[in-house]
Amino acid sequence: MPWHYYYLYVIIDVFNRYVVGFMVAERESAELAIELIETSCQRQHILPEELTLHSDRGAAMTSKSMALFLSDLGVNKSHSRPHVSNDNPFSEVQFKTVKYHPIFPDRFGSIQDARVWAQDFFDWYNNHHRHSSLALMTPYMVHYGQAERVREQRKQVLALAYNTHPERFVRGLAALEPLAQAVWINPPESTKEVTEKLP
Repeated sequence: MPWHYYYLYVIIDVFNRYVVGFMVAERESAELAIELIETSCQRQHILPEELTLHSDRGAAMTSKSMALFLSDLGVNKSHSRPHVSNDNPFSEVQFKTVKYHPIFPDRFGSIQDARVWAQDFFDWYNNHHRHSSLALMTPYMVHYGQAERVREQRKQVLALAYNTHPERFVRGLAALEPLAQAVWINPPESTKEVTEKLP
């Protein structure tokens, strides 16, 4: 029986790791990528000149039709450097999480099976998976502005535990991980200078 390969298209917000759009298809094409990008931008209410889309140098993402579409949409484009396979570590880590997740099957029975699996996986990834790089928040919490509130709740719970049983905290009250203020794929010359300008 011949093998069939399915293609997983994923758009991830690198700041909060939230997957804003995904698609499982039987082929790789600029038309399908354009459809996913357009739908995701509409769903997320992206305004012109508000977004930079970073991608690999695959044929679909470097095509003329893609360049024209992104220009019309007011989306800036950025590509990984030639022959540098790990130039987008956020995407690489996310795909590793996909492949090594316990529910990832040896094979899919059909493209419908693959799409159902992807729906379940990305629901878990966005809403339940706690990232160490997000101070153990879920992508949903950070993407939808809940991180500060959750962090404050954690501080209160930690303070209560410390006040109730200080003997359990041999090193004193633990400090919570700070929330990231900026995230870069290719940082500018001075990230310190840029970060200091952030509100």
